Amino acid sequence: MARLTAQGADATPQPRRRLLMISISEDRPADLILPPAFTARMAEPAADVHAQACRSAEEGAEPGTLLLGERDGTVTLAVVLAPDEPLAPARRALFAGMWAMAEAIGGFGPPEIPVVIAWPDTLHFNQGRLGGGRLGWPDGCREDTVPDWLVFSASLIASKRHAGDPGLTPDSTSLEEEGFPPDLAGPLAESFARLLTKAFEIWSEDGFSVLAQRYLDHLVLPPGARVEIDAVGDLRLHRPDAQVESWPLQPVLDVPAWRDPYTGTVRL
Repeated sequence: MARLTAQGADATPQPRRRLLMISISEDRPADLILPPAFTARMAEPAADVHAQACRSAEEGAEPGTLLLGERDGTVTLAVVLAPDEPLAPARRALFAGMWAMAEAIGGFGPPEIPVVIAWPDTLHFNQGRLGGGRLGWPDGCREDTVPDWLVFSASLIASKRHAGDPGLTPDSTSLEEEGFPPDLAGPLAESFARLLTKAFEIWSEDGFSVLAQRYLDHLVLPPGARVEIDAVGDLRLHRPDAQVESWPLQPVLDVPAWRDPYTGTVRL
């Protein structure tokens, strides 16, 4: 699995840190209260936050480093993780991040509308694409080698005002359209950090299968299907007619379906 700190879950608890961050609004600061494993900072203006987090990890950023930024109507956060198993099984950290983000979003939205996930990394709300998650690892790392770092990031559409008539982008939605509170970046980062800590605690104490089921509770699946996630993150789907399908994880992580290759942000 992956961890937020080099010391793991048994590290001595420390007081929560207050960190000065910037919310979605342009200039107004917001104090974030994050779990002790996290150290936060703003991403560079208009940066690809995921790419910046990967560069920071490559340059020695500590596990738990969290970057927050916005670009082209989207808000993105990224966190550096400390894997302790080979790359192939360590990629299952994606499910911890996706569950934490889905739960964090749900905590601020209308309770009657669930946050759902399309395999493995696209977030939907009220039948519209809201964003997605990504996982990064060092270039050239072998499947059977423990990577020096992982980066999980998630991007959400905060507003589609810059995209013109909403009728031109019917497949997506935004936090603004769905009535989420304004200036949500800071509170969302706080909630995500707490839930990600909880996700790794569940994985460590109860086993990956328990965490996987929490992720699967958000996943869109064919009616009547039974599913499980194996030791390298591939999903096996058992249909009612006894057909069995395998949905590999690694190939779809290379090119996230939710990400626009031209803009580098969430597809509208």
